[in-house]
Amino acid sequence: MEWNIAPDRPVYLQLIEQMERAVAAGVYQPGERLPGVREMAAGAAVNPNTMQRALQELETRGLVNTQRTAGRSVTADEARIAQLREQLAQGQIGQFLENMARLGFRPPQALALLQSWLAREQEET
Repeated sequence: MEWNIAPDRPVYLQLIEQMERAVAAGVYQPGERLPGVREMAAGAAVNPNTMQRALQELETRGLVNTQRTAGRSVTADEARIAQLREQLAQGQIGQFLENMARLGFRPPQALALLQSWLAREQEET
């Protein structure tokens, strides 16, 4: 997994968000074993304690399971993953509408532009 850590926000929050997106996008499949904390921390170029904190929060959120001898894995609860995908999608829609409002577009106008864009994309394929 490729990590993108910005200096303007707490690192562990960015790790959580990026792991959530990876699980929602299927980068990590339901029930898949995750790499070890040190390996993930090295890949993200962060302190292992920071990665540990992020993974503990993901466990609290029900996205990661920890088993003493088998390490960590993504939840096998596909309904929980679908719920996460929906939640992340709703956030993206909210951001889109906020950005469109800053440009002076009301939601119906933004929807019309989006539909027009989708129609053009379908014509090209």
